[in-house]
Amino acid sequence: DRYGPAARLLSVIALVMAYMVIVSYQYNAGGAVISTILTDDSGRALISVEMATVIAAVFIIAYTMLAGLVSVAYTDVGSGIIMTVSLLIAFPILWFKAGGWSGMEIAFAGMGNSRHMQFFGVYSGLDIINFCLPPFLLVLGDANMYQRFFASKDAEGAKYATTILVFAVLIIELLIIASAWVSSSMIPDAEVGKNVLIYAAHRLLPTFLGAIMMTTIVGIIISTADSFLLVPATTLMRDVYLNYINPKASEKKIVLLSRLLVLGLGIVAFVISRGFTESEGFFERALYAYTIYGAAITPALVAALFWKDATKEGAVASILSGTVVTLLWKEIPALWTWLPEGIYGSVDEVLPAILCSVIALVGVSLVTKRINQTP
Repeated sequence: DRYGPAARLLSVIALVMAYMVIVSYQYNAGGAVISTILTDDSGRALISVEMATVIAAVFIIAYTMLAGLVSVAYTDVGSGIIMTVSLLIAFPILWFKAGGWSGMEIAFAGMGNSRHMQFFGVYSGLDIINFCLPPFLLVLGDANMYQRFFASKDAEGAKYATTILVFAVLIIELLIIASAWVSSSMIPDAEVGKNVLIYAAHRLLPTFLGAIMMTTIVGIIISTADSFLLVPATTLMRDVYLNYINPKASEKKIVLLSRLLVLGLGIVAFVISRGFTESEGFFERALYAYTIYGAAITPALVAALFWKDATKEGAVASILSGTVVTLLWKEIPALWTWLPEGIYGSVDEVLPAILCSVIALVGVSLVTKRINQTP
């Protein structure tokens, strides 16, 4: 409300765009799991990845439509607990199976990837920024997080849950990274390596533990997908339909239309997943989606909480500039020919997008505030 209807509508557009990309690669990840599981003794997939992706998409959409926010809560809790326990057990097994540090050194050297034993591996400092900044910006302003906070019984409950969340995520993420790193030393096939933990659960771990790990991976995929389907559906319903189309809609109609929105958005995400199938990997799409959201929405959101001088004009300029720069940075290289080639080639969308977004927010806010104060 502070920034007005224009900023609200623009943020809805940016949110839907980003979240649809995120849901799209959850479908692909689910398809990868199904395709990996359904193989014969020779390792040949019994169904195609495309068909597996369709199955994953249909299940996720149906699950989200029927279960709603309750599905997110229970799936998150269950997946988090099982994932933590299974990774704590799996990591030492993978470590010893890889032959420890020396075994991994030999394995990576044999693949020609000796630098994978270094802390930053093959990545430069700029690469690390390109990889870490988008998820940081997403988490800082993620509607999913705020949705969960508002679902708490009281402020103390939200604060307590957040404290646990920080430490739990830190532990789980470190275990995921470490397990993927160790497993990759035993997977010379780069194509298989794209789904390293799925392959490790299926081929490298004992059957029972691998089944638990695979179940947890599926749970995380479903939890992520239904979260990122529910939020845009709710946002479109509350910020567009109830504000501009039918403010007096009954609760029954709201529920029905929300489920239809989930269906429609789920189909849109599937179409996007098909478009990305050959061109991008999961990681690249994740960074792209996080950048759209983080550069467009997060600066204005943080300013609304901590900077009283932010104006609605500044917010609109910030959302527009962050979104446009993200979309055009790689799609139309001709726009950036004036930049040194070394800079354009090594910088992802996130740095120019967040820079333009923040400059637009601060600059336009200061100018419009001065104009408004002029007698």
